[in-house]
Amino acid sequence: MAFGDGGDDIALAAAWADFCDRLKAAGDRVFKDHNSALGIQRVDGFRFLTQNLGQAFDLALETRDTRYPLVHPFCTPTRKLGGDCADFTYHQAWIDGESVYRISGTRGTARFFNITVQGRRPDGDGVLHEPFGDVPEANLPGADLAVAPDGDFEIFVGGPRRGPNWLPTTADSRKVFIRQGFDAWDETPARLRIERVDMGSPKPAPTPAVMIEAIEWAGHFVTGLMDDWPEFPFTYGGVDAEHPNRFPAVASTGADAKRGRAAVNMHWALAPDEALIVEFDAHDGLWSLTNMGVFFTSMDFLYRPVSYTPSRTAVDSDGRVRIILSHDDPGYHNWMDTQGFERGNVTYRHMLEGQPAALNTRLIERTGLADVLPPDTATVTPEQRTAQMWERFNGIRQRYRL
Repeated sequence: MAFGDGGDDIALAAAWADFCDRLKAAGDRVFKDHNSALGIQRVDGFRFLTQNLGQAFDLALETRDTRYPLVHPFCTPTRKLGGDCADFTYHQAWIDGESVYRISGTRGTARFFNITVQGRRPDGDGVLHEPFGDVPEANLPGADLAVAPDGDFEIFVGGPRRGPNWLPTTADSRKVFIRQGFDAWDETPARLRIERVDMGSPKPAPTPAVMIEAIEWAGHFVTGLMDDWPEFPFTYGGVDAEHPNRFPAVASTGADAKRGRAAVNMHWALAPDEALIVEFDAHDGLWSLTNMGVFFTSMDFLYRPVSYTPSRTAVDSDGRVRIILSHDDPGYHNWMDTQGFERGNVTYRHMLEGQPAALNTRLIERTGLADVLPPDTATVTPEQRTAQMWERFNGIRQRYRL
């Protein structure tokens, strides 16, 4: 049958045409003043869009029905969004405040584990695009999770309190968000699944109205992410646009406490012959540093040393950690790769055990590193750097079960 023979043809075609127009407009946002004109950074902008085009309809349609929820991997080595941390995994499931859900699985050994119930997105300015902007209503940190001796656990979400692992919901509850933070490469991820406890019939096939709504949601998603990044963190996220290559002070809000972490971001700009030293005291608790591109997406953490945590970082004899951000390998253990970019962002996260560190930076000529670093700063050979790459590669594959 031809177009127009179906009663919903015109509405479906119009929705799809609008989505294609939005996608085209989203592509135009790659060429922002914030983004470098360097070819690989223009490509990174399009990659940001295409990676998230791949999950637009997972979020808008395939996992959207709160009566039939699924745990969705929000970020992966090939899909980045939202200032993702290279040493975290992120999963979400759409829920509602009327149903009762069961999340079950095995805990794994990730050093940080936190599940939040997220509430209604507020209206008005200062709200990040879908599916962000939620208010954390309740959280269950890993330290409070009751786990069986074999590592299995079961969490109930919504309804009356049930068992030691329970998260309340409200009429505004809209999703569950699960974060796992890793330190050592041999840590294993949790295995997770979710279901509505009173499911009694198969999931219905999408109707034209459902599809049209999903197409509209996905269109707003792809334009929203290209509109909001990177401007949103500079406008609302405390990033100091006037002072590159230095961190603002770390502060923790009540929402951060429910998320289980505090975070601060530095945007950087490096000439080919420059290096930036990020320096701080070695300190208690789990912390992480992630190098990101202009659009606040983690760099290639599957292959490159673009992130650090305590167990993988060398500490100098004076008790200081020094991370060297540079375009080529300087031969020091704590090298943070720029991936060839001339602009980007580094985010420091502290998981609220102990106190966050004060972060200092020094911008120097690349050839002057040996003159300013302590003589005992740990170095690596090319063979050791290759071994580090393999450790990273295998560790990341284990986290994502690749």
